[in-house]
Amino acid sequence: MLSGTTPTTSSTPEQLLERFIKGNPRQRRQLIKSIEARASELVGLGRAVIESFDSAGCDWAAGWILQVLNRHDPEHVKTLIGSSQGWLQTESSAGIDYSELQSFLLNENFEEADRRTSAILRELAGAAAVRRGYVYFSEVPPMAGLDLVSLDRLWTVYSQGRFGFSTQARLLKGLDGNYVKLWPRIGWKVDGVWTRYPGAFTWSIDAPEGHMPLINQLRGVRLMDSLLNHPELIRHRDEAGLS
Repeated sequence: MLSGTTPTTSSTPEQLLERFIKGNPRQRRQLIKSIEARASELVGLGRAVIESFDSAGCDWAAGWILQVLNRHDPEHVKTLIGSSQGWLQTESSAGIDYSELQSFLLNENFEEADRRTSAILRELAGAAAVRRGYVYFSEVPPMAGLDLVSLDRLWTVYSQGRFGFSTQARLLKGLDGNYVKLWPRIGWKVDGVWTRYPGAFTWSIDAPEGHMPLINQLRGVRLMDSLLNHPELIRHRDEAGLS
């Protein structure tokens, strides 16, 4: 418990929200069930529930609150967001619209979000990748770094910080760069088989940390390695403290 605060069962919605905003990641995770249980009270706070968060940042607390409120009162969340583009500001130097992906993630439709992410990566790789249906590792370095950062921020914000390229890179770093150890750690098949067959992938927040987005390992680890080591993603992780 944060110093000077009251227990969640007796705190006001404002106090609960303040604790959640000011808490470290561990403290926030301890408050998740309280946030869910008191969603109807948080709706009553109006825009105050998200106005303290930076829509140009990558703090997952705002995304989680919006997901919880969206389950309880989706019409209210539309009013809070106030834009068809979504709450999180996303930039693209390739002319890509991220509103559909953000909608999938807000609604916790992780399977469709993953499919849309794969499609965006093909768009970023170029027309040849779109035609063939997959990306070569050699097509990653020229990709628009601004767009890769937008993808990463979307997955980070709408997953309690559990998914996204930065999370995968952090886990890989903790395993001394060993991809063979990473695959089972994030719940992927260790034989490198890339599949969406039933039972092969978990499309929920309860999936292992780093589980999404899926990156094709059929041709080895070079595609994932190129993505996680893209200079703009490295810079983003360092600046955002996600390394």
